[in-house]
Amino acid sequence: MANTATAYIGTYTKVESEGIYRLVIDKETGKVIENKLAGKMDNPTYLKISDDEKYVYSVAKDGDKGGLAAFKIQTDGSLEFLGTQVKNGNPPCYVDASHDNSIVVSANYHLGTIISYPTTEGKLGDPIAEIQHVGKSVHERQEKPHAHFAGYTPDQKFVITCDLGTDYVTTYNAHEGKLEKVSDLLVAPGSGPRNLVFHPNAKYVYIMTELTSDVLVCTYDEATGSLEVIQTIASLPTDFEGENKGSAIHISPDGRFLYVSNRGQDAIVSFKVAEDGKLTLNQTISVEGQGPRDFDLDRSGEILVATNENSNNVTIFKVDQTNGELTLLQKDIKVPEPVCIKFMK
Repeated sequence: MANTATAYIGTYTKVESEGIYRLVIDKETGKVIENKLAGKMDNPTYLKISDDEKYVYSVAKDGDKGGLAAFKIQTDGSLEFLGTQVKNGNPPCYVDASHDNSIVVSANYHLGTIISYPTTEGKLGDPIAEIQHVGKSVHERQEKPHAHFAGYTPDQKFVITCDLGTDYVTTYNAHEGKLEKVSDLLVAPGSGPRNLVFHPNAKYVYIMTELTSDVLVCTYDEATGSLEVIQTIASLPTDFEGENKGSAIHISPDGRFLYVSNRGQDAIVSFKVAEDGKLTLNQTISVEGQGPRDFDLDRSGEILVATNENSNNVTIFKVDQTNGELTLLQKDIKVPEPVCIKFMK
């Protein structure tokens, strides 16, 4: 459909949600053309769409077991279940896949583990590698490792992880799914690195901290996989009172604007990106809901959609291509227990 964007939304299924939902949005008006269940699964809280857009991988819960599920995207947008890879314990919280879709990796907050899996025609095979993080830090929530992110670098040589519990951002060599640690970045104690995103030029990495709601700007050494912090910038105003948890972080396709979401402030905060990668605050705008766990920009960068877990709604914004600012289009789109959103191309 012309001038539309399609997204899949991962959810908790504690109350009324049944799994993964599909939205089709008119990019001009923000009107939702389609909003329906695409695939059933327990607690598919985070998703990854394969680069060839044939498959969706989700977090999965199966009784007392947790792991990942694989789905094949059908011509009508529905998801055909292909199977799971689960083991005893809590499900992971993040999933990513290599560009060629041969390897899928997950990060498990509760267990502090990183696992890589091979795929065959979209189906997940037995784990290739399982890394157990160790350590703790100074905040009360940092009593043990809490791996929150595991994602491929643009050059596909490495997988980088964020551990909210230990304050370490770690780079692993990722050859054929085997994970070998090559570099560690220890961020400020008590900051709790949650998530990161690469600049499109692959020279800079932006890390969102959950516990201090800061953005860390880092340089990336593609030869060694190492990161170096060159700027720390707050996403909250100095006079903000109350509890806040930094959550998601994404960058515009042209690399000119960076966006983060805050739960507590319940806002999307944008930054302008300078040529040297550093940031200046641009805009703070309400998500018109509570608990923006995630958000995503469509592939053209024309709209941004936030998933508000605590208010069971998604918010749709128009993105000004000149200054990066957001304008509210729709705010009362009901999706039950939304956590993660991923756009198709």
